[in-house]
Amino acid sequence: MSIEQNSQHPDAQREQPAAAPPGELPASDRAARRAVTVFPLLVVAAGAVGLLWPAHFTGWAPAVPWLLGVVMFTMGLTLTPPDFTAVARRPWAVGLGLVAHYVIMPGLGWLIATVLDLPPQLAAGVILVGCAPSGTASNVVTFLARGDVALSVSVATVSTVLAPLITPALTLLLAGQFLAVDAGGMVTDILKTVLLPVVAGLLVRLLAGRFVDRLLRALPWLSAATVAVIVLVVVSGSAPAIKAAAVPVLLAVVLHNGLGLALGHAAGRLARLGGPASRAMAFEVGMQNSGLAASLATAHFSPAAALPAAVFSVWHNVSGAVVAAWMARRR
Repeated sequence: MSIEQNSQHPDAQREQPAAAPPGELPASDRAARRAVTVFPLLVVAAGAVGLLWPAHFTGWAPAVPWLLGVVMFTMGLTLTPPDFTAVARRPWAVGLGLVAHYVIMPGLGWLIATVLDLPPQLAAGVILVGCAPSGTASNVVTFLARGDVALSVSVATVSTVLAPLITPALTLLLAGQFLAVDAGGMVTDILKTVLLPVVAGLLVRLLAGRFVDRLLRALPWLSAATVAVIVLVVVSGSAPAIKAAAVPVLLAVVLHNGLGLALGHAAGRLARLGGPASRAMAFEVGMQNSGLAASLATAHFSPAAALPAAVFSVWHNVSGAVVAAWMARRR
């Protein structure tokens, strides 16, 4: 759910509609802001429905990878060539963001699972969340926090492209002590559900850009609704486990996300990237593609292992929106 035609994007002046009044957000940005504001409520409602009436969604689990493919396809539709050239213009900052993301969150996942002495299925699920690429809403939340959106888009894009190589390897390394990990199967699944849909979306944007531009307002809503359905399916499949292990899982998720946001921001400050870039780093580190983690956990571990991803999907969007609002009001 990356933001295009943004006032903070390096190519914004060329891409923004000329008719937009001074100081007014482009229509696609206003739609993204509304979507990310409503998104936490939508995800919470979906989780509640899945928890209260799980029997109504029995058999929906096979649809999760396809739903995730829809989310990643919409992400590809929002990408443009300037998003990739921005990586070449700022390799140091993007590289730092990638290292911070794939070191801090996997390490925190392993540490939290170990300290809290979580059962093997839940421990593997927490670690898998940490090994996932950046969250699909991180770009929008960075924008709301008045952060460096160009850096956020670059880190999110590259972390997603590299996920087929990095996510399975890190999961095998850190979660292998808790459960058997089929790293090869994970590579195949991530290629099918993440990389191919993103590339397909990018190609459609390149070939039919004018048509896609007309749909940009709807894409954040489509992505938000699809993620909500993923949460609904995963929560309904894990309803008994949620009721039995709600407290430790919620504690693990809150610690994982909160420490990730704080350490991501600290990494940007220590590297002297400046305030806006440090805000982008906070969300690129602390917000994960929990839909991917839930899909992989369901396919390779168990519904119980998908529980941390389902809870994380709800929590990190709520915390992200709150932290973004707080940052936006600071000088």
